[in-house]
Amino acid sequence: MQSQFKQKLAFIAQKKMTRKFIFLFLMIFQFTSIFAQTPLKATWYRYYDTKGVANISTNVTPNHIRHGYEALDQNMQVIQRNRAYNSEADIKKAPLRAVQAQQKSADLKLKKAYTNSQVAIKKRDDALLYIKKQLAFQQDQLKQLQNDRIYFKRQQMEHLRKAETTPIALKNNLDYNQKNIEEKKKTINSLQTNYRNTQAEYDNIIARLKTLE
Repeated sequence: MQSQFKQKLAFIAQKKMTRKFIFLFLMIFQFTSIFAQTPLKATWYRYYDTKGVANISTNVTPNHIRHGYEALDQNMQVIQRNRAYNSEADIKKAPLRAVQAQQKSADLKLKKAYTNSQVAIKKRDDALLYIKKQLAFQQDQLKQLQNDRIYFKRQQMEHLRKAETTPIALKNNLDYNQKNIEEKKKTINSLQTNYRNTQAEYDNIIARLKTLE
């Protein structure tokens, strides 16, 4: 009986020890996880000068940037390294940065003006339709002027057939008509050029907006 009682006591004691061990293990694991998740904060900043001498301070100075520096925690352990500033490389990249800045500014203006490609497509179609209407109107006027010229020419030929002097009014009409025809042709050519340029400009805008979407 005593032997069985001792065995039970030993079993209970062993069970309690196992529980304590598991509890202790879980506490250590939880503490380690919390510590690992806590972000390290830089306390010191160290750089090495041209002679290899270490210089440490609590803030980043121009010398740190020039030589490159290490961020250290409170235990002087490196938590981050930063490369030295290269002025020559920076100067070489300056034109590229300028182009990128201009492109960014242009993109912001595009978004502000059109919001998205669908809005730009609608504005393009409206602009081209307006130019088409102007073209149609000018072409109709040109046809009318050309018909008038045919009429004036017939009158002139009739006077010549009769060996009569062409009236001054008819001559003026022919001259005025010719000038108007030339002006209309210039206007039509200008509108056609405007149509092509507007279409090309909007196509570029739409393509750019699509890349930004």
